Amino acid sequence: MASLPQEPTQDATKTSFWMPGNYVPTVRRTQQSYGACNDIVACFAERARVEKAYAQQLSQWSNRWKAIVDTRPLYGSLMTAWQSFFTSTERLAALHSSISQSLVAEEGVRVKTWQRESFPKKLFCGFRESYDTNASFSRAQKPWNQKLSKLEKARAVYHKCCQKEQNAMDKEKQANEQENLSPEKKQKVTEAREVATDAKEKARERYEKHLEDVTSYTPRYMEEMEVVFEQSQEEERKRISFLKQAFLSIHRHLDVTNNESVKEVYNELHQTLMAINEQEDLKWWKNNHGPGMLTNWPKIQEWVPPVKKLKRKKREQKGKEGRPVMIGGVKVRALYDYTGEEGDELSFKAGDTEKYKDVQVVLDDMSVYRRNTSVKLAPHQMQI
Repeated sequence: MASLPQEPTQDATKTSFWMPGNYVPTVRRTQQSYGACNDIVACFAERARVEKAYAQQLSQWSNRWKAIVDTRPLYGSLMTAWQSFFTSTERLAALHSSISQSLVAEEGVRVKTWQRESFPKKLFCGFRESYDTNASFSRAQKPWNQKLSKLEKARAVYHKCCQKEQNAMDKEKQANEQENLSPEKKQKVTEAREVATDAKEKARERYEKHLEDVTSYTPRYMEEMEVVFEQSQEEERKRISFLKQAFLSIHRHLDVTNNESVKEVYNELHQTLMAINEQEDLKWWKNNHGPGMLTNWPKIQEWVPPVKKLKRKKREQKGKEGRPVMIGGVKVRALYDYTGEEGDELSFKAGDTEKYKDVQVVLDDMSVYRRNTSVKLAPHQMQI
């Protein structure tokens, strides 16, 4: 059971939760929490757009400068280090694009789903929780409000009686100070004051009785109000707990400082930068653009006769290499005098002609044979 509150100031009494109707902010908290969920979703949907735009800007920057750097005269490990910035930037762009998608597809959907399930509505009465909480507060406060209303009326009557008594006392004092006033009139003034005093005392008794009634009921009233309030608090606790987890999840997405992928990106970038080796770069330049390059030093070069091009007919004949052609009744004319040196060669003089039957012309060595006599004519010896 709750203890009685300490004596508050007048302003605190008016705004206190315990006063009639002042539980309304607690009832409205449900609707405000619902609206806060909408704000949270909208807030981080906008952050998702920021992340997406940032990812696009990173990609644009990387693509633009990567093309420029490829045309620049840097080389070796220094060029590799410069290019590694673009590789890491592309990975970061992909990360921020993933963050953008997660904020909407994961966290936004998560909050909206929870919001839909946690804030059921009652037909024509707004949210069911608000309706039930308001009804419970009103039911708990109704008896105390009635008693408090009677107390306020008794207080007003008592204060009015006090004012009347004060006026009667002032008149009695004035009457006693007037020497020429008759005793009868002074007696009437005194009797009026006594009536006022008696009315004030009775009004005070009624006032005290109502106050006692209110005071005795107050602990029960406070207990019932606190039960309803704690129920509302429990629902709000669940909301705060969920949103806390939602915020922590959003934080895990946004906190790139603890993201293992980001750490890996910057660790690899740092390793690449530390791998810049001026000695190796200078050695590469020496071997590719300096004294370390291979050179064909001047020396005697023997003359090589040029290769003559074959005429078209000879090329065509050479293309038919190895293909024998049978020609019947070939007439052959000698170009100059010749004495056969071997048994299968003919002897003839320039201008001699002879017609051979069944002659085979072999194009691979341009020789002419007679099958039946095995006579061979060298190509420089005859003309077909």
